[in-house]
Amino acid sequence: MRHFVIFLGACFILGELAVVSNPYYYGVVGLVLASVAGCGWLMSPGMSLVLFLVYLGRTQVGFVYSVS
Repeated sequence: MRHFVIFLGACFILGELAVVSNPYYYGVVGLVLASVAGCGWLMSPGMSLVLFLVYLGRTQVGFVYSVS
């Protein structure tokens, strides 16, 4: 389980680096990767479903803003 959490953390950081790199497609793919990894990272220690939904909603707003 610890290796999976470390993997999710690495995916989150790589996704955020892809967002910062600024090319359009890499930014969108990086935002999706970071949001999925972040959601999994939050759910792994047994966090509540409400926290998961709040985080997912925040990332969807960022995704829509970056696409438009």
